[in-house]
Amino acid sequence: MATQSMPANSRKQVRNFVIIWVAVTLIMGACTFIAIFTAYGALNDRAQQVSVLPPTVTAVSQAAAINPTPIPTRQITNLPTNTPPPTVAIVAQAATSAATATDAPPPTPVPTLLPVNDKRYEVGIQVQVSPDFNPDNQDLWMGAVADQLHMKWIKQQVRWEDIESERGNYDWGQLDFSLPIAAKRGIHVMLSIVTAPEWAREPGVDLSKHGPPANPQDYANFVSAILQRYPGMVHAVEIWNEMNLDREWTSVQGLSAQNYVTLLRTTYQAVKAVDPGVIVISGALSPTGGWTEPDGRVSAIDDFSYLDGLIAAGMLNYADCVGAHHNGINMNPNETWDAVTNDPTATFRGPFDNKHHSWSFRSTLQTYANKIQVASSDLKLCVTEFGWASTEDLDGTPPGFEFANDNTLEEQKQWTIDAINNMEQWDIVWLAFLWNLNYGPQAGWDPNNDNVPYSIIGKDWNFRPVYDAIAQWELDYQARTGQ
Repeated sequence: MATQSMPANSRKQVRNFVIIWVAVTLIMGACTFIAIFTAYGALNDRAQQVSVLPPTVTAVSQAAAINPTPIPTRQITNLPTNTPPPTVAIVAQAATSAATATDAPPPTPVPTLLPVNDKRYEVGIQVQVSPDFNPDNQDLWMGAVADQLHMKWIKQQVRWEDIESERGNYDWGQLDFSLPIAAKRGIHVMLSIVTAPEWAREPGVDLSKHGPPANPQDYANFVSAILQRYPGMVHAVEIWNEMNLDREWTSVQGLSAQNYVTLLRTTYQAVKAVDPGVIVISGALSPTGGWTEPDGRVSAIDDFSYLDGLIAAGMLNYADCVGAHHNGINMNPNETWDAVTNDPTATFRGPFDNKHHSWSFRSTLQTYANKIQVASSDLKLCVTEFGWASTEDLDGTPPGFEFANDNTLEEQKQWTIDAINNMEQWDIVWLAFLWNLNYGPQAGWDPNNDNVPYSIIGKDWNFRPVYDAIAQWELDYQARTGQ
């Protein structure tokens, strides 16, 4: 069959149309690229702004940074020889991915675990907020935690009475300052929330001592307000502190495990309504025996007995983790209270001459865990405060802390590492927070401050042996567990 040819004029019209169509397409493509590039830049800038401060957070004024305390940098030695610098690892990984992109399918994304679902054993540390609100100082503290100690968690105490001294009027200054800086470093935060303001206390109660609110809902509302203001910046909350002591739980109804569980239940339900992923930790008890004052007032309840009361009142139904404390006095963490080896050189004789379960780190934690298991619960412990005090490099001893004179800096190091290893091996602890990073320097190593002997930063910025030991333990642990 013969093929009919296209007239010359028609071919010219088609050619012109194609040229015009290509030109229009190129122009539209360029415009689209410019629009996308401009929009991405704006979104990226906005994302960076949001990642630093939540919408309701106001920036700290430069006037607040008065007389900043210089914080020296600290280099950790003895890194594993097979651990490349982070930038090397990133570059190597990128190069490998590019080389194999056509050879293998991309890896399946692994979703980020919610804090409440991430059950891996972790060690964190108590960090005192920089008192002058100097962001450079606070960032250095967070850098010490993340980059030098290689920890992923910190503990910070929140005093309700300081933030909401009048009902409904909040001073968020400290949290506005500290939480975004921790978030920028990728550090998980556990807030221990304590001390009801006067307006919330029971009528007729002794206001010279700390205590609970008359209405538990007021406390629950305050905790909820924190979570709503700082979404994604708070990963765990501890509901009160050492409520088996009168000085922490002064109430017209006395020390009461049942009343505490009412507070815990109300707050647990409120927290889960705001953010189900936040870990709720029951208030840690003070390891102690019972004590009754001459006037008949009970000023302390034995922690084993109080825990029995908490369990009977239903505490295990309203917590993700059971809080615990233990500061090790002058006894190592490996021995039980009834089989402690006598130390004839010890000037503080409590654990050796007046044997009681509260002296022993091991007896305290293992007995708590046994009681929980007997109650048919699988909840683990969150040790929200542990550590060993030493005055070896200090100029004095806080009154009542003479036991710290018996502990050398080497013992502080060894017993801390032993305790961290024990908690992992016993498999009864979820989170453990060492007491403390920086009370020493921020208190000027005041010999009358009872937090100073526990600080892992010694006088005149001499980092105590425990500092490097913890850093090395974290590196080894993360390499061993693949975290």
